[in-house]
Amino acid sequence: MAKGYHVHANGIRQHLLHFPGQGPTMLLVPGITSPAITWGFVAERLAEAFDVHVLDVRGRGLSEAGNLDYSLDAMAADVVALATTAGISRPVVLGHSMGARTAIRAARQAPDAFSGLILVDPPVSGPGRRAYPSAWSWYEDSIRMAQKGCSGQDMRSFCPSWTDGQNALRAEWLHTCQLDAIRTAYDGFHIDDIHADLPEITAPARLVVAGGATVIGAADIDEIRQLKPGIDVRIVEKAGHMIPWDDLEGFLSATLDFQPIRATN
Repeated sequence: MAKGYHVHANGIRQHLLHFPGQGPTMLLVPGITSPAITWGFVAERLAEAFDVHVLDVRGRGLSEAGNLDYSLDAMAADVVALATTAGISRPVVLGHSMGARTAIRAARQAPDAFSGLILVDPPVSGPGRRAYPSAWSWYEDSIRMAQKGCSGQDMRSFCPSWTDGQNALRAEWLHTCQLDAIRTAYDGFHIDDIHADLPEITAPARLVVAGGATVIGAADIDEIRQLKPGIDVRIVEKAGHMIPWDDLEGFLSATLDFQPIRATN
């Protein structure tokens, strides 16, 4: 059973959920509007191979919110700080979407802090590149609806392929996603250049691509391979951007066998 806990790292209160496992430590960094609890059904399975800690990214869930810096650099600094806290030393970082971009920036900030990266469908938008495929209105409208109070059935208009339970959980927790934090992250998809970070990453890395989405295409995979030689690529063929929600078993097949750098004495 997961246990929630708080730590003070990078100057703020960080909340995480711990799903105990016997394997290497994993720090899971969710995407732009996914509080940690919404990844619980995935983390339970990842704990078959990893000791999993799921982060509530600043401005979301039970982590500190309010008048904070919500930039990519700030979120990456959180991940670096957490990688040195008790119980999370040199983790594998699994980041989804915004979380994958955060992991990339964190690995550039602190090359020796992580034993590996699993980058799940990171947006490849950025300066001079095509826009992120989801419109801002999708995020703003759903958050404002959740702030007023809504049901899982209400949330289904935004997430039609999700189960009733998944939509109910999102309806319960989406109001904790501070709107200006989400706006800053969304704008960052178009401003921040993660491609410049990739050649600086030394830890082993795997790219997991949603084959049924348009976030990452074949040309993007080729470019990432050129920028980060040796990166392993797995494609979950029919899954949309929220890969585990569409194909949990396919997602696990693409992640559970990842081998991080082993610590040496």
